[in-house]
Amino acid sequence: MFPTEILELARAVLDAARARGWHAATAESCTGGLVCAALTEIAGSSDVVDRSFVTYSNAAKTALVGVPAEVIEAHGAVSEPTARAMAAGALAASGADVAVAITGVAGPGGGSAEKPVGLVWFGLATRDGVMTREMRYGDRGRGAVRLAATKAALEMLLEGVKG
Repeated sequence: MFPTEILELARAVLDAARARGWHAATAESCTGGLVCAALTEIAGSSDVVDRSFVTYSNAAKTALVGVPAEVIEAHGAVSEPTARAMAAGALAASGADVAVAITGVAGPGGGSAEKPVGLVWFGLATRDGVMTREMRYGDRGRGAVRLAATKAALEMLLEGVKG
């Protein structure tokens, strides 16, 4: 179902989280649950994966992970403040020790000069704080952007779990 590279990353996240006794959560928009799906593709992942929030709409971002509507109105759904709030909200709304959030423009439409197709913002939250990262994948096709974002999110989770 997933490329080997993504499955290896998912396994590494699970192993590192187990070693620390940590649980993980995701808040996903443009990836639509692919990060959680990659983690749960690995047998035995239930001892690490706490829950996943698919917050595709702005209303879901607010209702499920507490992104203030004002943040979305001021900065847009695809923005650093929204990714930060999604990650922090997923952590707060779960029993997890680490949470990753993904929001972006996968395409083929929906892009603009300011926020082109392929722009993805990530947030990573632990009890120590939240970090964000911006990636620009270009207009390489919806599936490719979503898989690249899934890989990047797993890499961020691994960084977060390893500390």
